[in-house]
Amino acid sequence: MAKSERSKYQAKLIGRYYDHLDTIMLQKLAELVTELYLADTPAKTNQLWKRVHKAMIKLKVAPAIIDHIMNKRSAEILAKNLQDWLKNKNKPLAATHEERKYG
Repeated sequence: MAKSERSKYQAKLIGRYYDHLDTIMLQKLAELVTELYLADTPAKTNQLWKRVHKAMIKLKVAPAIIDHIMNKRSAEILAKNLQDWLKNKNKPLAATHEERKYG
């Protein structure tokens, strides 16, 4: 079988996806914060926190901040950090709210 190659269009589309991955992950986290506030069962809450953890890893959030947020499991703390990350979208995520406060 011949190896399939991506067209120029597909390569550009994939490239743009990865160029905007931070924005996509920040939006996903914002949606997850809303879902956490609305979660009605512990099972749903646990599932959402697993997704939050994966999204923060993809965003390359500092491990100390991830650990703090995951240990507290507080939608409020996540929302405060998310606000800082959205304000400082072009800056590294390692120097944001929780690291300054607790790091």
